[in-house]
Amino acid sequence: MTCSSITRRSWTRAFAALVLGLVCGVSPAAFAADDTADAFIKRLSTDLLDTVKADKTILSGDINKISVLVDQRVMPHLNFQRMTASAVGPGWRQASPEQQKRLQEEFKALLVRTYAGAVNQVSDQSIVVKPLRSAPDDKEVIVRTEVRGKGDPIQLDYRVEKAPEAPSGWRIYNLNVMGVWLVDNYRTQFAQEINAKGVDGLIASLVERNKSNSLRKADAK
Repeated sequence: MTCSSITRRSWTRAFAALVLGLVCGVSPAAFAADDTADAFIKRLSTDLLDTVKADKTILSGDINKISVLVDQRVMPHLNFQRMTASAVGPGWRQASPEQQKRLQEEFKALLVRTYAGAVNQVSDQSIVVKPLRSAPDDKEVIVRTEVRGKGDPIQLDYRVEKAPEAPSGWRIYNLNVMGVWLVDNYRTQFAQEINAKGVDGLIASLVERNKSNSLRKADAK
């Protein structure tokens, strides 16, 4: 399945699921370092949902409030450098340290604004974590979940890796929404940009996309 094969309504609901699964995460101190991967995802997905629902500025899609929330409660649980490097693909190794820094900044801004556009979709959803299929010594596992609410359930899966330095002992490095792996989807888009205009061209494209998203957000107010 590709993004084009997912209906606009379903894709909006899917990103709302991402908001539920990530933006509604708990603060790092609430995790135990010996959490299993599925317990980590369950805790991340559910503990502060009521708090988010009660915050009208978050639910309205306030970009500044969501940016703070992402920095404080999402980023500690992501291997964001790995996500960005994987999304950029072979071009990441060609990029200078400064270019890699810019790519991470702009990719993060892109995802934050995606969350901002979908966060007001969060309402009565709940997360069901499916039985984990892994061995105790696995370093990387897939945690499969289902977001249930109005309409059909939404598949939302997480690729997570053991990370002793992380608050929970785990970090997320990819997400699957309704059969589409987020990082893999961006890799196809980014490869086209790099092939056409190089790494600087991709950075410029991300800057322009984020600027355009900001203008649309401002016009909507």
